[in-house]
Amino acid sequence: MTLFDKLPSAPGLPMHMPGHKRNAAAFPWLAGLCERDITEIYGFDDLNDPQEEFMRMEREAARLWGACASVALVGGSTLGVLASVLSVLEGGGELLMCRQSHRSVYHAAQLVGVRTRYLTPEADPETGLPLSVPPESVAAALDKYPRVRLVCVTSPTYEGVLSDVRGIAEACHRRGVPLLVDQAHGAHLGFGGFPENAVRSGADLTVQSLHKTLPSLTQTAMLHLNDGLVDPQRVRRTVGMLQSSSPSYLLSGSIEKCVEYMGRSGQEACAGWLALVNEFRARAEDLPHIRLWRGAGAFALDPSKLLFISAPSLAEKLRARGIETEYARGGLTLCMTGLGDTRESLTALLAALRDAGGELPPPEPRPSVPFSPLPQAPLTLREAMSLPGRPVPWAEALGCVSGEYAWAYPPGVPCLVPGEIVDEDVLKTLKASSDLHFTCKHGPDSIFCVDLPEKMV
Repeated sequence: MTLFDKLPSAPGLPMHMPGHKRNAAAFPWLAGLCERDITEIYGFDDLNDPQEEFMRMEREAARLWGACASVALVGGSTLGVLASVLSVLEGGGELLMCRQSHRSVYHAAQLVGVRTRYLTPEADPETGLPLSVPPESVAAALDKYPRVRLVCVTSPTYEGVLSDVRGIAEACHRRGVPLLVDQAHGAHLGFGGFPENAVRSGADLTVQSLHKTLPSLTQTAMLHLNDGLVDPQRVRRTVGMLQSSSPSYLLSGSIEKCVEYMGRSGQEACAGWLALVNEFRARAEDLPHIRLWRGAGAFALDPSKLLFISAPSLAEKLRARGIETEYARGGLTLCMTGLGDTRESLTALLAALRDAGGELPPPEPRPSVPFSPLPQAPLTLREAMSLPGRPVPWAEALGCVSGEYAWAYPPGVPCLVPGEIVDEDVLKTLKASSDLHFTCKHGPDSIFCVDLPEKMV
C-alpha cells in the first residue's frame, strides 16, 4: 500500500493542522480532498525528509528515468530550476543559458547574483520559433567564457523542439562543467518509443514537470541527478530551503501514485499514446487552411506537441466548439496531448479542426524575430533589479539600461532583459514584432529603465 492509499485512514481526532480537520460535512467544497489532506504526523512519511514510502518512491523514480538520485518536488519545475542553479552557483561563476529559457532560470540567476551568458539558437524562418541548440555552439561559448560554471538548456521547448542533449553534455563534461536541462515538458520522454530523456543522455541535473504530460496533479515535478559534477546532498539541502516546509500530501501523494503507475504501465501506456498521436498527425495532413508545424531544421521534435499554423482566429473557433488550446499567439496555436488523451479526444480535436478550418483564410507568412546580436549588459540581473528607475517611452529609451524584461511572442524570447542596454537592434526587433504579442510591465509603449550609479555614468 502506498502512502497515498493510507491518507483517508489517518487515525484519531485531528488536533493538528490543517484547519478543516477533515470535516467534509462542514465544508462540502472540500469533500474528496480534505480526507487526504494532512500534515506531518506520526505514521506518515515526510517529503522533506523521506524515510519510508517517499524514499521508496524517489528510488523507483530514479530507476525509471535512469538517474542516480531523484528528488520529488511540489513547487513545480520552477523549484527544481531554482534549486539546481543556486546549489551549483552559490560559490560564484557564470551561467550559460538558452536565451529562450523559462523565466525561472532568469530568476535563479537574479537570486544568486551571477552574470548570464546566452546561447542563441537559429530561428525557424516560417514561425520565428527557436530551434535546437547545437553542441558546437555550447562548446564555443564555453571556450569564450571560461568563468561559466553551469550550462542550462531547454529540451524540449514549449513547442516540442529537442536538442542533442547527449552531444551538449559531452561538450560540457570535456570542460568539467555540469549541464542542467529544463525538461519540464518532457517527463514522458524515454517511455513507449518517445525520444530519449535528458537523464539518460548525460545531463547532470534534469528537471521534469510530471503534471504537464503524465497523470499527476498540477505543481508536481521531479529533479533527477547524475553522479559526478554536482553534489546531491547540496542540491537536496537547497530544495529543502526553497520548498514549503509543509508540502501538500495531495500533491506528494499524486507524485507517488504517478511513479507507481509509470513503473507498472508507463511503457505500454506511452506506446499507445504515441501511436494515437502519430495516427492523428497522419490524418491531419489535409486540414483546410491549417498546417501542422513539422519543426524542419530542428535536431528532433517531440511528437506529442501539436502546433498548428493558421489564421490567428483558430483558437477562438476551437473554443466555440468546446476545445481550449494551450496557447494561441498570432497564427500559431498549440494543442498539448498527454497520457490521459484517448482516441475519442483526438478524434474530436481533428473533427473540430476540420470544421473550423473551413471558416479560416489561408495562413499568412510570419516575420522571424531575431535573437542576436544581443544587447550589451553593463549590469547583472540582480544589480539591475535592485536599482531605482522610471518608465521611459520607447522613443526616448535608446541608450538606457533596462530594469525589466521585454518579451515578444512568438517565440517567447526576451529581446531585452534587466541590465541590458536598449540599442538600435532592440528597437528594430520591437518594430519587426509589432504585429505580435509584445509585453512589458508598463505596457507596450514604455520600458522601465534603471538609474545608473554615478560611477557607471
